[in-house]
Amino acid sequence: MRLVVVSAGLGVPSSTRLLADRLAAAVDRHTPVDVQVVELRDLAVEIAHTFTNGFAGKALAAAQDAVARADGLIVVTPVFSASYSGLFKSFFDVLDRDTLAGRPVLIAATGGTARHSLVLEHALRPLFAHLRAVVVPTGVYAASEDWGAEGLPERIDRAAGELAALMPSAVRREEPDVPPFAERLAALRP
Repeated sequence: MRLVVVSAGLGVPSSTRLLADRLAAAVDRHTPVDVQVVELRDLAVEIAHTFTNGFAGKALAAAQDAVARADGLIVVTPVFSASYSGLFKSFFDVLDRDTLAGRPVLIAATGGTARHSLVLEHALRPLFAHLRAVVVPTGVYAASEDWGAEGLPERIDRAAGELAALMPSAVRREEPDVPPFAERLAALRP
């Protein structure tokens, strides 16, 4: 199965990428996946050009194709001004309108303080609902103080299990704790 991770971290190293990698590893523990990471930082210029000329460059087109062919997505953004970053939003703006319809998506974000944790519910979840993706119930937010603290690994594992359960043809390595509605949602995916 193909798992695509979209990371909108800007720094190197990036806490956004670190969270993305931990989420992907957790999904792989639940079901075997081939992971492809899309670093939006590397696509920023091509994304901007797509808005002005209407055509995706070679690297951006490859990223769009990867997302379109994914069996599941993990999307991670840093918090900017109490929402997702502009680069993150711009990438999803240049995707074809129906690309994410029915596709399972795990949403995640990083920020400097726990005060921005609601970004998952007031910004990311509505964005992916609008794109008609199937967003897993557990989103993962990691503030600076969460790294190395109790709770983050458990949230990562729970969200990863939910995504693995929604991915088609999942060969489970272990029996995840799947909510009853997960089976109904999986049946809706084309």
